[in-house]
Amino acid sequence: MALDGIVTRAIVHELQKCVGARIHKIHQPNPHDLVLQIRGNGVQGKILLSANPTYPRVHFTDQSFLNPLEAPMFCMLMRKYCESGSIEAVSQIGNERIIHMDIRQRDELGDISFKTIVVEIMGRHSNIILMDEATKTIHDGIHHVTPAISSYRIVMPGNLYTAPPEQHKTDPFTVQSEADFAKALQAPYEYVPPQPESNKDGLYSLDAPVELPPVKPAKMTPDKLLVAAFSGISPLLAKEIVYRTPGAEPSEGLPAWLWTAFREMIQSFSTHQYEPQIITAETTGKASFSVTSLTHLQGQTTAFNSVSLCLEAFYGDKADRDTVKQRALDLIRFLQNERNKNEKKLEKLRETLDDAKDADKYRIQGELLTTYMHQFSRGDEIAEVVNYYDEEQSMIRIALDPQLTPPQNAQRYFKRYTKHKNSLSIVAEQMERTTEEVIYLDSLLQQLESASLSDIDEIREELVEQGYLRDRTKRGSKKRKAKRPALLCYTSSEGVPIYVGKNNTQNEFLTNKTAAPNETWLHTKDIPGSHVVIRASEFDDNTLEEAAMLAAHFSQARSSSLVPVDYTLIRHVKKPSGAKPGYVIYDHQKTLFITVDEQRLKQLPSQIKL
Repeated sequence: MALDGIVTRAIVHELQKCVGARIHKIHQPNPHDLVLQIRGNGVQGKILLSANPTYPRVHFTDQSFLNPLEAPMFCMLMRKYCESGSIEAVSQIGNERIIHMDIRQRDELGDISFKTIVVEIMGRHSNIILMDEATKTIHDGIHHVTPAISSYRIVMPGNLYTAPPEQHKTDPFTVQSEADFAKALQAPYEYVPPQPESNKDGLYSLDAPVELPPVKPAKMTPDKLLVAAFSGISPLLAKEIVYRTPGAEPSEGLPAWLWTAFREMIQSFSTHQYEPQIITAETTGKASFSVTSLTHLQGQTTAFNSVSLCLEAFYGDKADRDTVKQRALDLIRFLQNERNKNEKKLEKLRETLDDAKDADKYRIQGELLTTYMHQFSRGDEIAEVVNYYDEEQSMIRIALDPQLTPPQNAQRYFKRYTKHKNSLSIVAEQMERTTEEVIYLDSLLQQLESASLSDIDEIREELVEQGYLRDRTKRGSKKRKAKRPALLCYTSSEGVPIYVGKNNTQNEFLTNKTAAPNETWLHTKDIPGSHVVIRASEFDDNTLEEAAMLAAHFSQARSSSLVPVDYTLIRHVKKPSGAKPGYVIYDHQKTLFITVDEQRLKQLPSQIKL
C-alpha cells in the first residue's frame, strides 16, 4: 500500500507528541533523507523525513544512520534555521500527503524567527522544503525543481512556495451526509481537467495536473470511483471499503450501497482510531501496510502499537539497500567476471592435471623405443614393438616423427614425460592459488550483500590495494590517510557488546588490532562471512547464541538452517604471512549449529562505532 492521506493523517497525529520539543541535532545521511533528533517536553527520539523517490515517508525511527564526514549544504541550512528551535505545530494540509512542521527559533542576535518544514510525500516528486513562515519564501529544498523541469512551480532558493497542483477531490472528513457522499461520487464525471501547460521545449510539465478525460460510470468500478472522488483514499483502502459493504453491487443506488461502510471507516479515522498492521498475502507473498484491518486480504498479519513502528518494519532498510545495490552494481559485475575467469582457469588446470597423470605412459614409450631402436629408422611413422612392461607381453604401436632419427624419437617421449611430471606440482600449486582466489571473490560478493555505502568504499579501496582495480584518485594528488573503519556493534540480551566486521578491512581491524586474546571469535565454518567478536571474557549461552546468529546472518548461509559456526579465543586466530585480506587460520575451535532468528536479532540494540 502506498503511503496515502489516511496514513499521513495517522502519522501527523502521532507526531503531535513532539510539539513543544526542541530540535537538538539535524543530520542528512544521504541525498534524500533528513533525521531530526528531538528532546524536551517529555519526548526524546529521532524523526525521519524522507523524500526518497521510491520510499518517501515520515515517522519516528530507532534506526542507526551513518552520516557523511561533511554535512551537505541543505543540512547546513537546516541546522542554521532549525537546530535548537522548538516545534510549534505539526499539521496535514487537507487530507493530502503534505506535512507542515512549524519551527520557532531564536537566532544568535536574539531575534525570533518562524520557519516551516514542508514535507511533500509525492512519489518521485517528493521533496523537503524549508520556507519562511511569514513571506512563504523558499530557503531551499532537498531536491531542486528548475523551470526546465517544471513550468508549474519552481523549488529554488528565493522563490515563493507554490503547493503541488490540486487533485480536485473531496476531503472525506468533510462529508457529513449520504447526499454529500453521492455528490462527491458524481464529481469525477462532471469535472473536466485542464489541459497541461507545456514548457519552452514543448514538453508537458511534470507537476501540472495531467488527467484523463472523465470516465463513463459503466467503466468505473466502485473502488476506482472512491479513489477518483476522495483525497487520501488509496486503491487498497477503497477495496477494503467495498469489501466491507454487505451484499452484491447493485445496478442502481451505488452511493447508498457504499455509504455505511465508508462512514464507519472515516468516523474511526476522524477520532484517530488506527490499527497499524502489515499483512503478507498468502498467494503472492506481497506485503502491504495499513492503519486499519485489511479483511479483504488473506495472509499473515503483524500488528504494531504505532504507525512509526509499522512503517519502520515495512520499509526497514529498503531505501538504503536499493542505493547500495545501485552503487555496488559495477563491483558485483567485476567480481562475478573475475570469479568466472578463475572458474574457467580451474577447469583447464584440471584437464592439464588429468593429462599429467599419464606421464608414465610417455616414459614407457621412450624406454621401449630405446630398447628396440635397431628395429626402425628415420622416415618410419609407426614402431610396433613388444611391451615388456605388460604381463601378457602384448604388442604396442608407438607413433614416430618420420623426420627424426630413432634416438631423437626416444628423447621426444622422455621430454614429454619430464614436462608432464614437472607440471603435476606446478598445476597443483596453481589450482590451490586459483581456489583461494575464488574463495576470496566469493567472500567479497557476500560482503556486498549486506554492505552500507561506506562499506562499499572500503571494499573498493581494498580491490585497488590488491591490484584488481585502478586507483581513481588523480595523479599528483595526496594519498588519503587510511581511516579507522567503523564497526557494527550489537548489545546482547545479557548486555555484552558483540562486534561485527562487514568487510575484510573491518574484519582485519576487529580481529587483529582491537580484540583482546581472551575474547571469543566466531565465524561460519567453511562459509564466506563476517568476523564476529564477543568483547567479554565471561558470558552466558544466550550471548553465545546471539553472536553465532550474527555470524550466520552476515554470511553466505544466512537463509539456511543449522548453520555451522566455529568459535574460539582470539589467541588461537592467526593470519598467515602474505594471505589475502580477511583470511585467517585458527585452532582449538568448537562448532555450534545455529538457525538465524531474525526477530531476535532485531530486538538487539545496535550502533555504529568508530
